[in-house]
Amino acid sequence: MLRNNRRVLTIFWSIIAVTFLCIIINLPAKFNLFGRTFYRPDFSLNLGSSQLKPNLDLRFGLDLAGGASLLFEVDTSKVSKADLPSALESLKSNIESRVNLFGVSESNVQLANRGDSYRLSVDLPGVTDINEAIKLIGQTAQLSFMGLIDLPPEATATATSADYLKDTGLMGSHLVKAVPQPNPNTGEMEVSLEFNSEGAKLFEKATTDYLNKRLAILLDDQIITAPSVGVIIADGRAVINGNFDIKSAKALSAQLNAGALPLPIKLIQQSQVGASLGQDSISNGVKAGLVGLALVSLFMIGNYGFLGLIADFGLIIYGLITLTLYRLIPVTLTFPGIVGFILSVGMAVDSNILIFERMKEELRAGKTWNNAMELGFGRAWSSIKDANTCTIITGLILFNPFNWPFLNNSGMVRGFAVTLLIGIFLGMFTGVFVTRNLLRVLARKKI
Repeated sequence: MLRNNRRVLTIFWSIIAVTFLCIIINLPAKFNLFGRTFYRPDFSLNLGSSQLKPNLDLRFGLDLAGGASLLFEVDTSKVSKADLPSALESLKSNIESRVNLFGVSESNVQLANRGDSYRLSVDLPGVTDINEAIKLIGQTAQLSFMGLIDLPPEATATATSADYLKDTGLMGSHLVKAVPQPNPNTGEMEVSLEFNSEGAKLFEKATTDYLNKRLAILLDDQIITAPSVGVIIADGRAVINGNFDIKSAKALSAQLNAGALPLPIKLIQQSQVGASLGQDSISNGVKAGLVGLALVSLFMIGNYGFLGLIADFGLIIYGLITLTLYRLIPVTLTFPGIVGFILSVGMAVDSNILIFERMKEELRAGKTWNNAMELGFGRAWSSIKDANTCTIITGLILFNPFNWPFLNNSGMVRGFAVTLLIGIFLGMFTGVFVTRNLLRVLARKKI
């Protein structure tokens, strides 16, 4: 019995510790309290020369954060039906790479078709320069590496005359990736390059031929950079350094990674969403969530008294853990996603209602309070499991994780499904595990 009590207390204090950690994570980055300014603790972790610093800010979708929405028409006339699926997937992947390197990690890129017509929609939350985004996304870039020869003193490294360029055979198809990164010794920004096996051999020959000269990198026949070759590189890995800041290093990486689009695309519609509309939606969503939480809490206390109050504590813990997961995963919150969270608040107490009603039945059958509590949790589990399994199946259909074409592909509906699924799993955890341990410590009656 002593060992069991110690285990229950250990679990109880672990729950309290996790709750306080979630409170800290969900604090604003900067806030005022009692006339003083406080900052959220820094959760960064140093791992050798690299630093792991999670972004704990909530991510909002286009409808809440504002931004740009672009719609492209895809030209599939020159691709056979057999090659079309892979070409479309390659197009989507390439556009996502361009958008992410543009700095919009919460973007939404979706393909849709009606008959033989295909369209590509791109949502860019937080983007203010829509023309720059259109230029980066829509260009059908061709990447090539050329040697600069006989460059006269008056010419610049951005010269485009073919008289000064010699083909090395190295193309964008040989480049695996380009990544902006800080130099581990100096801290200055640079761009690392990695080539495939064929590209490594061509790159070794190019660095041999143009040692102590310049190797120009061209995008659509325009030189974007022309770094000097200081050493012969045989392993297919190199870095471009210079007077880069974070923005220019990211821009160069985006250009290098762009490559060639497998299918031509044409912009047919663009729109800008103001952030003020998003702020109103967030405010209304928060108000609705608080009202829902208050009503559910009052219902539980009114029906179950002290048991309902403990269930409300479990509901608060549920909300804190949910918001923490939204920050850590991260989840991009859209307005339907907020609706999913509000809906899951009511569902989170369903488990407690089933358990408490079973406890009442056991008490009426003459069981002691402690036995009734344990039996209530045990015997209600099958009903809880079956009810939530049905909702999980529905959530997975809405989320469509395998991108089946006959199911939903909407980003908004998927956002609702994500928050709903997180709410279901956490609701089961808090309702059965957290609330049970809170009851064992705070409401257990001595026999």
